[in-house]
Amino acid sequence: MEYTLLNNGIKIPMLGLGTYRIGKTDNDVYRAIRTALDVGYRHIDTATLYGNEAPIGKAIRESGIPREEIFVTTKLWGDDVMKEAVPQAFDRSMQLLN
Repeated sequence: MEYTLLNNGIKIPMLGLGTYRIGKTDNDVYRAIRTALDVGYRHIDTATLYGNEAPIGKAIRESGIPREEIFVTTKLWGDDVMKEAVPQAFDRSMQLLN
């Protein structure tokens, strides 16, 4: 797997699994993420808009893989990009993903 070096010295996998419309149910999402992690994915991409942060978080927690080995990228919903809304949106995503 190829990595890119971030400014803080951490290497992040260049290949990530996109999760937009990855399944019709939370269980579909959960199974897809668990399978991806089992085959070696360590970078998962999601967004508030996708509505799947909770099953992704559950799959990561239950994978047995140390959390510090898994990168999760997510995106804010349009209403949450205003300066005063970002901290709450971030906290909401973190609760679902961790």
